[in-house]
Amino acid sequence: MYWLVALITLSLFGIIAMGIYFEIRPLAKATPWLKSTVVINLLTFIGAQIALLLLGIQEVMAAPGATQAAPEITIGMGLAMIGVGIPTALATIGAGIAVGPVGAASLAVIAEKPEIFGRTLVYLGLAEGIAIYGLVVSILLLGKLA
Repeated sequence: MYWLVALITLSLFGIIAMGIYFEIRPLAKATPWLKSTVVINLLTFIGAQIALLLLGIQEVMAAPGATQAAPEITIGMGLAMIGVGIPTALATIGAGIAVGPVGAASLAVIAEKPEIFGRTLVYLGLAEGIAIYGLVVSILLLGKLA
């Protein structure tokens, strides 16, 4: 199984290296060996992906079941987890309400004065920051739960 992961990794590195090489030294005319190399590399990648998928499914299906029972979640713990998600939900709704008018106004202003593009991005970033604050609060509350 590890040899397939190594093959996929090498294939990806090959694709990336070829992309960087041809970005630095573009060809005026495509050569026949170039097309065959790219095709062989992509076919190797796709074949290794399919083999990894098939062998991985077989290995997972053959694995013994988990012997450890899952811990029971009480009603209080369930309500606490719902409470942890509420700040993110409300902050995301608030950010969506804020970004709508700010984005529309930004587009209108940019159409008239393109030089204020950076300033409008700051206002959009401030509106989006609301959602990030809600996510941070949820992460802090989740840390208190564990």
